[in-house]
Amino acid sequence: MKIFKKVLSAALCSTMLLGSFGVYAAEPSVKDIDYTITNPYKDVNWDTVSQYKTALHTHTNASDGDITLRESLETHALQGFDLVATTDHGINNKGWANKEDSNYKFVYNMLKAFGRTEGELDYLGESGTFTNSGCAYTLATRPNGDDYLTVSLPDGTQKDIMRIPYGIENNALSINAHVNSWFVDYQDNTINDYVDAIRGVNKAGGICVINHPGEYTKAKEDLTSDIAYDESNWAYRYYINKFYGLIQRYPACIGIDMNSKGDSRTRYDRELWDILLERATAGGKNIYAIASSDAHQSDKINTGYVRLLMNDLNSAEARKALESGAFFAASFCNGNQKELENIAEYLQKYYGDSELLTKVNAVVTEMQQRVADVESGKADADSGPAGPLRLVDGDGYFHGKDTFITSVAVNDTEDTITLTTDNALLVRWIADGEVIAVTKADEGTSTIDLDNYSDKLGTYVRAEAFGEGGTIYTQAFVLSYDGQPTEQHYIYINIPVIDALFAEVRNLGVVLGRVFHNLFK
Repeated sequence: MKIFKKVLSAALCSTMLLGSFGVYAAEPSVKDIDYTITNPYKDVNWDTVSQYKTALHTHTNASDGDITLRESLETHALQGFDLVATTDHGINNKGWANKEDSNYKFVYNMLKAFGRTEGELDYLGESGTFTNSGCAYTLATRPNGDDYLTVSLPDGTQKDIMRIPYGIENNALSINAHVNSWFVDYQDNTINDYVDAIRGVNKAGGICVINHPGEYTKAKEDLTSDIAYDESNWAYRYYINKFYGLIQRYPACIGIDMNSKGDSRTRYDRELWDILLERATAGGKNIYAIASSDAHQSDKINTGYVRLLMNDLNSAEARKALESGAFFAASFCNGNQKELENIAEYLQKYYGDSELLTKVNAVVTEMQQRVADVESGKADADSGPAGPLRLVDGDGYFHGKDTFITSVAVNDTEDTITLTTDNALLVRWIADGEVIAVTKADEGTSTIDLDNYSDKLGTYVRAEAFGEGGTIYTQAFVLSYDGQPTEQHYIYINIPVIDALFAEVRNLGVVLGRVFHNLFK
């Protein structure tokens, strides 16, 4: 059937061209390549699986958060979370009932000595009532060994939230070289580099991700996508090789955080993810990406999260989903001008004027104006990009229907990938960092036929579903085929800790370049 479809297309194309010109027959516009598609969701039974809203990175006043554990968990419950990892800096979370359950003392007491704490620690005990909502709760360890917070919600229903064990943001004393890990009792509060934490988690048997790399690399300061993660720049080339080398060397590191805390810092980290994917998938390896809130305040809690695809709410299933890529990253925020311009273009094309388009266009206009003002000298040369699109209200609540990807189907015979969506408007298909197709999604399914884009494909494709409920990111689908790009080898040199200065030097060069441009234009 697939071959017949391609041959028919070629024949029709040739017939039309011969009829017009009489002598010239063009090559078929569709190339039939036998792709093998590795689907990270292949073991998911979409008829029985549940999608669990998960917070993998969040803070309390045990380190530098502005909210107590009690306030954080109350907000997570009201915003529909099913799993929460409390990941304070340098503090390995071992429980929510009593402060003695976590190794909070070093960081908390150090901050307290400098007058930097945000109030007293407020743990939950075995039961109680949340102050702001009046919701009653119980906290108990079940026979499977996991801790569950059961909350009586205002609508009369009960919600269980499972505590992801041993959540921590490692490298508390580093310069933003932060690594989130879970499922293992590991922490080291000396001055560390990425490699120290990742190697330690790997040896101890946990899993981890590199947090908000755009903060370390200072990509967050770049005005436009063409500057961020430009491999021709020595500093970016160093960081890209470093991150890639760490992920390749230590299996515990499953990937990176590419949209967190409202996406100001991470606005270009999808571009980093694509560079890493382009390198890794040529050798058949996937690199996963998460989204998170990195919430230090309650209004950030719902900005980013993941949906774990699990058959039951327990830590074994959660770990399995993270290690296999059976999850979606999700965010209500987007700070990337190039992405938003593309989204606005296709919202207009497929749906015309709408309230959502107005919101997106307003943010795009602000971003474009900021770039123009910096380039013309009207704004300071060190000004960063304008603020992101934010689809939650000022308190962090979303008032609408969530956007979902409800199933993924891969057909290796037809070389197609189909997403079934709910409340999505667009699906953007990305390969090698470029949008190769944008499909209309409001009828519930979006399909890409890889043969139609064979000239644009390397060794992976990934998808982003967008709607009023934000963006849902799939993990990458790895492609293998005859004639595919070959795996390249990259030199991994690590200069621990002080390599954070590389970003400062690069950023200073960019700012000085703007200054001189405005002086001598």
